[in-house]
Amino acid sequence: MKLAFMGSPAFSVPALRALVAAGHEVAAVYAQPPKPAGRGQREQKCAVHLAAEALGLMVRTPKRLRGNADELAFFRGLGLDAAIVAAYGLILPQDFLDAPVRGCLNIHASLLPRWRGAAPIQAAIAAGDVETGITIMQMEAGLDTGPMLRREGMPIGPRDTAADMHDRLAESGARLVIRELARPSPPVAQNEALVSYAAKLSREDARLNFLLPAVALERLIRAYHPWPGALGLLGDVVIKFLAAEVVPGEGVPGEILDDKFTIACGEGALRPVRLQRAGKAAMSTAEFLRGYALPPGARFY
Repeated sequence: MKLAFMGSPAFSVPALRALVAAGHEVAAVYAQPPKPAGRGQREQKCAVHLAAEALGLMVRTPKRLRGNADELAFFRGLGLDAAIVAAYGLILPQDFLDAPVRGCLNIHASLLPRWRGAAPIQAAIAAGDVETGITIMQMEAGLDTGPMLRREGMPIGPRDTAADMHDRLAESGARLVIRELARPSPPVAQNEALVSYAAKLSREDARLNFLLPAVALERLIRAYHPWPGALGLLGDVVIKFLAAEVVPGEGVPGEILDDKFTIACGEGALRPVRLQRAGKAAMSTAEFLRGYALPPGARFY
């Protein structure tokens, strides 16, 4: 088929490569424009942009699609059979959705209608879901509201992080969209009574609230690895929690209860397994305690 591919982050790259490997003609790749990053604030291309260039594909990086008549004319002129969308980052206006013969198919990292929105992997882990998956969806103008074409479930293990699930789901999405293009499935409407939303995350979400139960905090630590990360402030020291376990204990929420770094929570207690101080390497809790003395009555706020 003649396709356009629309995606930006690393999650989208396996699907792009799979489409090319399957022999589809990718007439154009759409990605977010390069953005300043790093200490030097030099413009850097996103993961899909770099992957597309390595594959010798044409890349388009419009800052907006809504009201962009020139880009719409170009998109229509491609004569597409379909467009494949995976975490692109721009809303597609109806004119773009209607341009390909088979419309636009979205690779979404949840079992819709659960966890519509921008951060479905993190939301599933944080909520304690035991399963997530991939949905191939026929796109509509609404936020992840279109009919489902294919779904594939995937278990979430008790130690799985967002990084773990990200990589598995990206590969699953690549396989599933290839199957859908080869053998189209009948559309199935989403059950609106089962809808839940995964809001976009920001750095402000990283700060742990020790008033929450330890079970919830342990899930957040896994859900927010690697981004936005799970942080606690101990005095003026910022500590990133990379892994933790739930243990018995009680006290004032945020209070360190013993020399094993057990932290009281709103319910139960949390014991870090791996930690990282700003500017330092990640280390085990035992390594951390050898190099950092905890003052009596220390407490996270």
